[in-house]
Amino acid sequence: MKGLSQLINQRNWMNDVSMKLLAGPLLILMILGMMILPLPPFALDLLFTFNIALSIMVLLVSMFAEKPLDFAAFPAVLLFTTLLRLSLNVASTRVVLMEGHEGGDAAGKVIEAFGTFLVGGNFAVGLVVFLILVIINFMVITKGAGRIAEVGARFVLDAMPGKQMAIDADLNAGLIGEDDAKKRRAEVAQEADFYGSMDGASKFVRGDAVAGLVIMVVNIIGGLLIGMMQHDLGFADAARTYTLLTIGDGLVAQIPALVISTAAGVTVSRVNTEQDVGQQMISQLFVNPQVMILAAMVMGLLGLVPGMPNFVFLLFTALLGGLAWYLIRRKEQTLVKEEVSAAPPQIQETPEASWEDVQLVDTLGLEVGHRLIPLVDSRQKGELLGRIKSVRKKFAQEVGFLPPVVHIRDNLELPPNTYVLSMKGAEIGRAEAQTGKWLAIDPGQVSGELQGTPTQDPAFGLPAVWIDANQREHAQVYGYTVVDASTVIATHLNHLLHRHSPEMLGRQEVQKLLDKLGEDQKSLVEEVVPKSITLTVLQRILQNLLDEDVSIRDMRTVLDTLAEYAGQQKDPNELTALVRIALGRAITQQWFAGQDTLHVMGLDAQLEQVLLQAMNGNGAMEPGLADTLMNQAQQALEKHEGSGEAPVLVVQHSLRAVLSRFLRRRMRHLVVMSQAEIPDDRTLRVTTLVGGR
Repeated sequence: MKGLSQLINQRNWMNDVSMKLLAGPLLILMILGMMILPLPPFALDLLFTFNIALSIMVLLVSMFAEKPLDFAAFPAVLLFTTLLRLSLNVASTRVVLMEGHEGGDAAGKVIEAFGTFLVGGNFAVGLVVFLILVIINFMVITKGAGRIAEVGARFVLDAMPGKQMAIDADLNAGLIGEDDAKKRRAEVAQEADFYGSMDGASKFVRGDAVAGLVIMVVNIIGGLLIGMMQHDLGFADAARTYTLLTIGDGLVAQIPALVISTAAGVTVSRVNTEQDVGQQMISQLFVNPQVMILAAMVMGLLGLVPGMPNFVFLLFTALLGGLAWYLIRRKEQTLVKEEVSAAPPQIQETPEASWEDVQLVDTLGLEVGHRLIPLVDSRQKGELLGRIKSVRKKFAQEVGFLPPVVHIRDNLELPPNTYVLSMKGAEIGRAEAQTGKWLAIDPGQVSGELQGTPTQDPAFGLPAVWIDANQREHAQVYGYTVVDASTVIATHLNHLLHRHSPEMLGRQEVQKLLDKLGEDQKSLVEEVVPKSITLTVLQRILQNLLDEDVSIRDMRTVLDTLAEYAGQQKDPNELTALVRIALGRAITQQWFAGQDTLHVMGLDAQLEQVLLQAMNGNGAMEPGLADTLMNQAQQALEKHEGSGEAPVLVVQHSLRAVLSRFLRRRMRHLVVMSQAEIPDDRTLRVTTLVGGR
């Protein structure tokens, strides 16, 4: 029985797939058949009814879509529905001209109903109604929708480079994964394709309106000639019979065309939100009681004017006033509920203090002002929590250990838009973020200025501007990197995690690294810790590496080096220097990926000799020499970075540790490497001298 059930399910699935694959070809064949083969009146009734139902379905789908890409098939649907209407016009024209002399129902009940019931059998009224529908469709709805689609396509295409840069920036910052980046790139491309297709597809409906006018004129003239010459009808009888049938035929085609045009206008004129069009209108139009009160007052004044339809105006006055009263009552009830929920608890007897009252300091903390609470509230779809998780995961993959969990809390004492990042209870970063706005960061090559609040990127100090959402696409076109408030905070956190990584690496994290390595290299771990060095010494060595932005992912090489030299050397700084030499290829790869020739900074020979003598003497530099070295290194670094090279200074091995500690006080991003750390298969070329003329 189980095998039979699986066979039935598989057959049903294959049938569904076959129907989906054949739906398009069958529709095209049906449309071509209607243009070529004569159809009986009953078949025309079915097809006209199907056309009306299809247009209503398309309109409802466009109304309930939350964003244009939810109905990405709309351009193709627009083409097929237009072809269907035109083929029905051809089929009905054939029947009207061939059988129209027999009476009003010769072309089917649907055409007869539209030609007699809807316009009262008056062909003059029907002609006017038909022309009005065509004008509304052609001059108002279709023209407006086409213009919106054209402008939308242009803006989407212009904004594509900026959107791609924003996706790359999020990917590089670790805020999204590779799969998310691919998905977002595909959405950007699909959005451009959609608006481009809508720009062209809107021309179908305009052409359909023109074709409707031509078909109506042809039917009337052809009907008069056929009725008078072939069926011996009088001019008045022929005009009445064929004109009513033509008007009915035109109305039954133009009404679905008007519905489809409305659906196209709804699709391209909506703004991307989490609501459909109906929800947007209700939530934004009928939400302010002051608007309802003012509208009721205006309607009431008009209702009191003599000669006006007083009952109708006063009826709407009452309806608007009642709606305003309902909105005011609902707002008051909401405020009461908030006050009740925020009411202080009843005074209770204070219990004795206990160890439960002792609160340990969080390793990492994030405090936000009250306006930033929606960013960290999952109930309000705050994105910051997910971005922080991505930052921690990316940090663990790049640096080599898992950072502590970030404890988030609100702080009403902070300014509303301010957030504070802390480590072990001490503040390490503070900045402002504005919810509902975007930060446009100037990478140095922008082509225009933006209106907004000037500021600085909190992570890297670049000039930036807080802008409204409607300026986002313009900023991307100008070359700005545009990110939201959650991305700003997450990027700032990622920057501070890398800077303070040595402080986050505690004994517990080091032990977890050893446990993880011990799963495959148990004997190596046991040989080094605790036989050769203690856990504390290993922690200090790893902190030294992290302090100079060296990843500790390669724990095997670290322990191999310590197993070889720890018996001879116990100083953590000297052991760190030996580990750096062992990790030299990885360090070089970090700053010179894919480069065989390394363009670096170097020390002037005379300055290098002076430093060696100072180090061999008392191990300290004179104040004058220290100031000179710092200023010359700063100038050389600016010159070197200005040429687009990596900020790497290569010195003799004996000078590396001292110069690194000294120079990185002011130039945090400077990298000081030893000549012994450079792999033999790389060519070293000094392009900038520190102290040179």
